[in-house]
Amino acid sequence: MNFIELVVILSAASLSACLAIAWLTRLQRQPPQAHFPFQEPVSFLFDRDILRHSSESAQRLHSLHSGQDTWENLHQLLVDRFPDFPATMHDAIGTVSFEAATQGDGGTVRLVQNGSFTEVEIQEMDPRPASELSAESAVENLQRASDTTPHPVWHRAADGQVIWHNKAYDTLFRKLHGTPPTPDRMVFASIEDDCGPHGRKRVSAQTEISGKKNWYEVSAVAAGKITVFHAVDVNAVVSSEIAQRNFVQTLAKTFAQLSSGLAIFDRHQRLALFNPALIDLTNLPADFLTARPTLISFFDRLRENRRMPEPKNYRSWRQEIAEVIAAATDGRYQETWTLESGQTFRVRGRPHPDGAIAFLIEDISAEVSLTRNFRAELELGQSLMDTFDDALAVFSSTGVLSFCNKSYRTLWRLDPENSFADVTLADSVAAWKGLCKPGARWAAMADVIMDYKQRDHWDMQASMLSGERVLCRVSRIASGATVVRFSITSNAQMVPPAQTKVGLAT
Repeated sequence: MNFIELVVILSAASLSACLAIAWLTRLQRQPPQAHFPFQEPVSFLFDRDILRHSSESAQRLHSLHSGQDTWENLHQLLVDRFPDFPATMHDAIGTVSFEAATQGDGGTVRLVQNGSFTEVEIQEMDPRPASELSAESAVENLQRASDTTPHPVWHRAADGQVIWHNKAYDTLFRKLHGTPPTPDRMVFASIEDDCGPHGRKRVSAQTEISGKKNWYEVSAVAAGKITVFHAVDVNAVVSSEIAQRNFVQTLAKTFAQLSSGLAIFDRHQRLALFNPALIDLTNLPADFLTARPTLISFFDRLRENRRMPEPKNYRSWRQEIAEVIAAATDGRYQETWTLESGQTFRVRGRPHPDGAIAFLIEDISAEVSLTRNFRAELELGQSLMDTFDDALAVFSSTGVLSFCNKSYRTLWRLDPENSFADVTLADSVAAWKGLCKPGARWAAMADVIMDYKQRDHWDMQASMLSGERVLCRVSRIASGATVVRFSITSNAQMVPPAQTKVGLAT
């Protein structure tokens, strides 16, 4: 080899070395291609549903332990960033890939299934670490949640400036004030003074356009030097409260017109509602009733005012009141109180929803007095009719025996008062006919009794099996009723058939 060839070889070698150095330097200065990941892939290997192996980066970032964690644990870690990640390993078939949901996040998840084994590989296409990407995803999720929250939320700094608010706050501010929100003005004026650092306040606001009043429940929570406000629309709650209040007022006005005393006790057995009639009937002072006494105190005060019967045994008084309350709870309590003043009260206890009890007190003194007088008049009339020798029987317009005297029961051997069923005209005619000889016109007599147009007296003669002669006279009286009178006559006193006054052709 001559000198010239040696120089050529050395020159070529030097040139090659320089080119290699230049190429390596240029390669180091070039940015990596976008399709190559910047970080070590995070990989997991599952055997059926159990984690069997994970890379060092996976252990460092996600703290999953082989042999302990399951597919469900990995799903909980990745589902926020990769919503399409399958919830169970059985949903992953073959080889599939999922991209991150957040725009700008180039991360992907690749699943490769081989028999009972499934490999999960997470590739990051962003130079930022996974913790930073996860934090950014969390911020985006929080931003998305605040923007879609239906109620307004805003933050107020210590100097009173609104430093943050969501979209619902912006919408409400424009609706109420007609302008975009500004930091120096909150949507509700001076609400922070009403709520305080930890409070709740119901406020109303009118829109500038329609003038409609809207109600909001504003709550404040202090977080360091920042106060977080939440406003919830409570129009439906306010409307229901107004409707309930109007309903209670209507009931109160209705109860005020009742002549009966009404006392309603709540589930804690305290007086919740009463009407003016209760004060008049019980003589209980209004200040005592408005103080919401308990059931026991209420009955104790009634006993002291002698507005209820005095208990025979005061030791068992509390037990009796407990039994009254229990009976009222079941709707079984109904008693009549006879007072020393001569008044008579009807007291009823009825259960109400949510454990409430209502007591209704009625003054039935006039009703009781009228009943007693009516009963006395009936007894007087019965005694008077029993003094007659003639047998008397009164039939209603429907043909039912409503009254008879002692002579009637003796003559016909009947006792209608001991009968379980009503004694009808047909039953009576059958009894009369059975004690008399044939020949009497009983059918015609029955027709006359049931004939409402018959106004004249109607007479008929009958002969009893005992040999006595009976004069039967039918007469119409008030209310469509008919009285039948049976008189015992002798042969000389009998009226000839030609002289009998007949009101109905037989």
